[in-house]
Amino acid sequence: MGKSHMDDFQKWIDQQVKSNNVLLFIKGTKENPLCGFSSQVILIMEHIGVDFQAHNVMSRDGLRQAVKEYSNWPTFPQLYVKGKFIGGCDIIREMFQSGELISLFEEAGIPTGG
Repeated sequence: MGKSHMDDFQKWIDQQVKSNNVLLFIKGTKENPLCGFSSQVILIMEHIGVDFQAHNVMSRDGLRQAVKEYSNWPTFPQLYVKGKFIGGCDIIREMFQSGELISLFEEAGIPTGG
């Protein structure tokens, strides 16, 4: 894969991260997650009732690697809130259980509760 192709992915990822208040990079889709970790995070987000955008990192060759490089994080899912990388499944689950995740959304001015 040429460098310009990866640069295009980086620009697209950056634009998605900056233009969506809550963004998940996942394996699969919201309706059909392709791994248990992505599925867990989607269930947490739906339980909290937060509106979020999700992108399937398996949808295009090279996208999964480009997202890993963008975040410097090796696994999926990856959660971004207001342009800031929050973490993966374990971090999100711990933040949810402690109440920190809802606080994060509230402090960012993002509605929860459906």
